Amino acid sequence: MKVHIIVQQSDLCVDCARVEELTKQVIALENQTCDEVSIHLVDEPSICALHAEFFNDPSPTDTISFPLDSEDEPGHRILGDVFACPLTAVKYAKQHNLDPCRELTLYIVHGLLHLLGYDDLDPPQRKRMRAAEKRHMLNLQKRNLIASST
Repeated sequence: MKVHIIVQQSDLCVDCARVEELTKQVIALENQTCDEVSIHLVDEPSICALHAEFFNDPSPTDTISFPLDSEDEPGHRILGDVFACPLTAVKYAKQHNLDPCRELTLYIVHGLLHLLGYDDLDPPQRKRMRAAEKRHMLNLQKRNLIASST
């Protein structure tokens, strides 16, 4: 599997190799496979522009996902793109006395889960998504794969 890591921000220096490994781990724990997935770490103006264009909301957000190929489509499977904003993680972590790298990891996990078919639009879906996030974060922590700064 090819994990494309695209860094278009300078707010949090992130270990891209660890982001690649945590991405692979999330997909594997969900018992899914793909040939490619892209993780974009973007600045606040970029995430705002995407949020405005695709959700009609120009405010900053933590992560946005764009799924491409579903699991049951034959051939080369491109899972999709996750856009995460490290600055949002930094700001949220500072306000809540959390680790910004752990917060960013949660954003990436959340985005990947959307690509893998999870949703959080209503309470039952949200409960399922939160349980999956928790399961993945515990697994990543156990494997020392929480995103880290370089």
